[in-house]
Amino acid sequence: MSKFSRWMPLIGGAVAGGVIALVIASANTSTRTVTTTIVRPEQAALPASFNKGSGETVNQIYRAASPGVVDIIVTSQSQSPNLGFFGGGGSGGGSSQTTKGEGAGVVYNKSGDILTDEHVVSGANSVMVNFKDGKSYSAKVVGTDPSTDVAVIHVDAPASELHPIPIANSSEAQVGDPVVAIGSPFSLPETTTTGIVSQTGRSITAPNNYTIPNAIQTDAAINPGNSGGPLLDGNGHVLGLNDQIETNNTTAGGEGSSSGVGFAIPSNTAVQIANQILAGKTVKHAYVGVLLSGTSAGGAEVAQVQTGSPGSAAGLKARDLITAINGKTVTSTDAFIATVDNFQPGKTVTMTIKRGGKTLNLKVTLGTRPASNPQGG
Repeated sequence: MSKFSRWMPLIGGAVAGGVIALVIASANTSTRTVTTTIVRPEQAALPASFNKGSGETVNQIYRAASPGVVDIIVTSQSQSPNLGFFGGGGSGGGSSQTTKGEGAGVVYNKSGDILTDEHVVSGANSVMVNFKDGKSYSAKVVGTDPSTDVAVIHVDAPASELHPIPIANSSEAQVGDPVVAIGSPFSLPETTTTGIVSQTGRSITAPNNYTIPNAIQTDAAINPGNSGGPLLDGNGHVLGLNDQIETNNTTAGGEGSSSGVGFAIPSNTAVQIANQILAGKTVKHAYVGVLLSGTSAGGAEVAQVQTGSPGSAAGLKARDLITAINGKTVTSTDAFIATVDNFQPGKTVTMTIKRGGKTLNLKVTLGTRPASNPQGG
């Protein structure tokens, strides 16, 4: 029996002319929604996943939220090597090629700020935002964070055009909760799909190869072009930003397509990063400098410690099993990454480790995460 390859593409879609970087490696390893009850007579006709006596119908969610979902067209320039065709010389700088990519975004406020995924606007020379009513506005990138794949763009549009979507608390998401995705898969804006929260607390890989913790897994169909669009809860609030799919299906153009396993950046992470960007702050993440084993029982096992890293300075060694940080139990690699991400660089924390049958407490002063090429934490 043949084995399907498993790969994790970013899902900012491509349109004719080229693609925005779509493929990253599989994730290294590997939130419960409290809703206000709104009883609607139409609920008798809901799909089973929505027929739970609370929340909105899919049509109600779409009509309320879709004015706050935008289609994003990104144009960028890439250099092609000069291969000497048509009489050109064999040396030189090559030629510039225009490429276009497409994704989605969520109106964040009445000021014209829009949330999307970093990989949607990465390398953009120009960004155009199309609203549901057909109006288009040029946008500028305010700031990005490749470590969480979150970006903020801005449009100078009238307030009447801007319809912010309420943000849910992603830490309250529960398995089985109904969700709705809206985006621009395969250049089809305003496409709406439904599903459930398949699992919470997943880890996915960011564009710069760091781990994004607490991602929401869903079986709602999301495809290239859905990136940056909202994953909405049963009340039509943003639970996350659609980001990646894991798939064994590809299109004729080589893009991944939905296999029922999609992932969204949790809304709590998106909001935290967006607020830092809008406040004019440089987004920084805490860093230990250790490579972690993919799986370990009862903690996070250190596979390798980077020379000169905070972990090395604190005395962490390969095969150490980290079981707690500041007294908070660490049960897995994912838990370690999520816990460290709660601290700011420069913070000194106490890591409880097991080494050779002994329990030790090491003081680690967290550093600032390098721009790329992480070692798992």
